[in-house]
Amino acid sequence: MTGVHYSRSMTDTQLGSNDASAIAPGRLVLLRHGQTVWSESGQHTGRTNIPLTDVGCEQARAAGERLREAFPNGFAKGCLFASPLRRAQQTAQLAGYGDFEVLPEIAEWDYGRAEGRTRQQVSEVGGFAWDVWRDGPRSLPESLEGDWIETLPSGERMPVHNGPGETVEEAAARTREAIATVKPLLDAGHDVLLVAHAHVLRILTSQWLGVDPHFARLLRLDTAHYCVLSQYKGDNVIEHWNC
Repeated sequence: MTGVHYSRSMTDTQLGSNDASAIAPGRLVLLRHGQTVWSESGQHTGRTNIPLTDVGCEQARAAGERLREAFPNGFAKGCLFASPLRRAQQTAQLAGYGDFEVLPEIAEWDYGRAEGRTRQQVSEVGGFAWDVWRDGPRSLPESLEGDWIETLPSGERMPVHNGPGETVEEAAARTREAIATVKPLLDAGHDVLLVAHAHVLRILTSQWLGVDPHFARLLRLDTAHYCVLSQYKGDNVIEHWNC
């Protein structure tokens, strides 16, 4: 487990308040989905509805055990949300949090012309050392757009769509909508769980902190690991990371 940790208490969350009955704000818990074939191969996996591998399924179950240890009271009904994509929903179910609502705003970053391709592949086609954070999908040639079928090792045929994609700013705007959706629950003192994807959860974290979304590239988030965002002395902070 990595990251900075501190002991959360009612005193911490209510510091500065004259109202002893003030409700301590809830924590926003972020869980990345388990391993997929493409997360191992380095192929950009945005909106392609790829499933977990067997390893990814085991990772999801293990993540559920860690979360139940960290949050023994669980999450109240209406406080569980998952991306509309299969790998995130599988992870939520296998982790023991199947009673989720779908939150479209936490679908993964739309990589557009890079979808299903590695960084090396798109760099070769584009003729420059492409970087998703610096350059974004729309810097790649339009010739990469189209639809094709990838056959997974399991034999499943997976439709892949390459469109223009999203800028990081557009993805960040989506995550701000997601934060606005769950904020009333947090303000009411409920812990909230979001099960989604590496890039979108990192971008969401940047927006929780109120910083440029490009900051998210500095936040490593491994498969089936979770993070905790909270409030401390009036500021939105990272409480735990990549656990």
